[in-house]
Amino acid sequence: MSTKTKVVRVGNVLLGGGNPIAIQSMNNTNTADVKATLEQIYKLADAGCDITRVTVPDMEAANALKEITAKSPIPVVADIHFDYRLAIEAAKNGAAKIRINPGNIGGEEKLRMVAQTCKERGLPIRVGVNSGSIDRKLVEQYGGVCAENMTISALGAVKLLEDVDFDDIVISIKSSSPKLTIDTYRTIASKCNYPLHVGVTEAGTPWEGAIKSAVGIGTLLAEDIGDTIRVSLTGDPVEEIRAGISILKALDLRKGGITFVSCPTCGRTQVPLIELAQEVEKRISGLPYDLKVAIMGCVVNGPGEAREADIGLAGGKGEFLLFRHGESIRKISADNVLEEFTNEVIKLGEEKLSKL
Repeated sequence: MSTKTKVVRVGNVLLGGGNPIAIQSMNNTNTADVKATLEQIYKLADAGCDITRVTVPDMEAANALKEITAKSPIPVVADIHFDYRLAIEAAKNGAAKIRINPGNIGGEEKLRMVAQTCKERGLPIRVGVNSGSIDRKLVEQYGGVCAENMTISALGAVKLLEDVDFDDIVISIKSSSPKLTIDTYRTIASKCNYPLHVGVTEAGTPWEGAIKSAVGIGTLLAEDIGDTIRVSLTGDPVEEIRAGISILKALDLRKGGITFVSCPTCGRTQVPLIELAQEVEKRISGLPYDLKVAIMGCVVNGPGEAREADIGLAGGKGEFLLFRHGESIRKISADNVLEEFTNEVIKLGEEKLSKL
């Protein structure tokens, strides 16, 4: 959460200027299907999404935004390409931000009309540049896509908006390569103070994509680069939010919720730890408790790690030792540990909530 960038408001979410990193996703529903789109937005919000984006390919989708934005619990961004009229209509129908490519919206006068509409409503514009959409001349000039021509392309799009007297801007400048993404954001962060929307685009399936995103997004956030993130995954958008939250929590950039710790196991492990850890994580990951939960496999590091957690288990021979706030409570048989430990986590979480 860079303190060097200017503050931009997206609905009730502030980006930049040291504000908390906002997690975004994008609906994969047909925007014109208001019911399906809202149902997915509610799921995203429940998972911890701060901002979502919907595609607006036609006027039917632009008109659907009126009901969607009125009922959405989180700000909705309208993604527009080519047709300036869709951007204007989306802004009028409640979009909290407009995402366009200023170079393909129809010329300076039409861009000016979009900018003026957004300015009147206090809406920012996100400038999006991807490695696959760089001007061919720039690609040839640099012998391929690189951080330099990606940055030139993004700043060129920004200038088009600045030339029509608009500077309420967020920049995204993504690649499917984590290394190119890192290099490019480092470059552009040194050349402007607009908030940066960080992500590795087209990262892949939830497994591969989460790893690429953790590398790219995590590296940049650790260097204080980035004000909002999207983990782009081929799958359920809710998985993007879970991955984004995990990245932020790994860097201590988001608090709250369950932090789950488990050991990788070794030859000393004498309990079914892998199966237990997987099942416990499934059961507790969505719980609303601010708890650190640890499941450890043996007596070497287990007790120490479990004591560092709010609640934890350390494995022995066919049984586990239960810890709460560093204190040894009792032993639990491996046969009963899943139900008993899950109940203990819920019990502790409820106790903590009751004291707030």
